Amino acid sequence: MIIKDKNFDFINNVYIMGILNVTPDSFSDGGKFNTIDKALFHTEKMIREGVDIIDVGGESTRPNHIQISINEEIDRVSSIIDKIRSNFDIPISLDSYKSEVVKANVYQIDMINDVWGLKYDSNMAKVVASSNLPYCLMHNRKKNDYNNFFEDFISDLKESLEIAKLNGIREDKIILDGGVGFQKNYNQNLQVINRTDKIVGLGYPVMVATSRKSIIGYVLDKDKTEERLFGTLATTAVAVLKGASLVRVHDVEENYDVIKMTKSIIEENKWIKSV
Repeated sequence: MIIKDKNFDFINNVYIMGILNVTPDSFSDGGKFNTIDKALFHTEKMIREGVDIIDVGGESTRPNHIQISINEEIDRVSSIIDKIRSNFDIPISLDSYKSEVVKANVYQIDMINDVWGLKYDSNMAKVVASSNLPYCLMHNRKKNDYNNFFEDFISDLKESLEIAKLNGIREDKIILDGGVGFQKNYNQNLQVINRTDKIVGLGYPVMVATSRKSIIGYVLDKDKTEERLFGTLATTAVAVLKGASLVRVHDVEENYDVIKMTKSIIEENKWIKSV
């Protein structure tokens, strides 16, 4: 898959999407990078550490977050995306589920990351299709009201994929994300991580996004997000073993090392990522 001008080999390699939240209230790093200077400094740091894509988000999607207006979200992300584009040669993903926010930035971004998998904004599918950009489709639903969790989970993903197909989104542009932490309980989140290979079996590259999330806090009894690094690294190793193509993380350097070590063991050779 081509993202920006780079060829991402999602069959043989595992890539890192670095999180850049330009929000005051994100669950882990709210307020840390919501000025242009801080955002650029952090972007530069992630690039040094081996990041492959920068994912810019202007609205927190943590549980019980406060939804902001379209204009406020555009104001938060547009100037920072523009500055990243001007200063660095790195693919930029926009983390938004609102078609108007995507449209306002479509010529400055290289990828769309939608936590609602085309099921929030009825115009999103057409905007994604017309952009012809790579698109990360995440599993989500309004309520945790599953009958058989994993069967319903896969059915939900297939519904989103059907919406994509009906609206002309190319299959070779789609990446799937199981949506860890979104309308899933403790055991359901563990199932999604452990069954990453089943999601891969749907025929698309898969991104695993667990970084510092509450499931790690629950398992390890770590209330503070900054104490969840080692738990995150364990999920990254599992993601690699289960066939994921991308991990979305806060801590780039540490996750890069885990990916390199895990891939080297699997391939019984020093693993060198090619882009």
